[in-house]
Amino acid sequence: MIRNLGIGTGRRKTAVARVYLREGNGKILVNGIEIEKYFPIAEEANAVRRPLMVTANENKFDIVITVTGGGPHGQAGACTHGIARALSQVDPASSVSLRTNGMLTRDSRMVERKKYGQRGARRRFQFSKR
Repeated sequence: MIRNLGIGTGRRKTAVARVYLREGNGKILVNGIEIEKYFPIAEEANAVRRPLMVTANENKFDIVITVTGGGPHGQAGACTHGIARALSQVDPASSVSLRTNGMLTRDSRMVERKKYGQRGARRRFQFSKR
């Protein structure tokens, strides 16, 4: 039977990630795919691993992530947030270092909605004097 040591929910923009920490040797699966294949941009894959590096837990846990919504950058941020929450659940002492690195704080920035009579959220249509 597979036992989850910690469970965390991470959010960023419109992406939501459910993270399950299990005993293992550092394997990370995102939606059933290895992390290097799911996040081909190395910067995003490193962002997902950052909470493990900060707490020196790179090869202690296997991580299974289910992420939905948003784009690749938002999904990577949601995974980071979820892993940080799960790690702080497993080891409450690590939450101090995670918080100082800003990984336990939910990034509340969202896309501003488009207003009527405009081309975008802030962009107006071109003004014509004549």
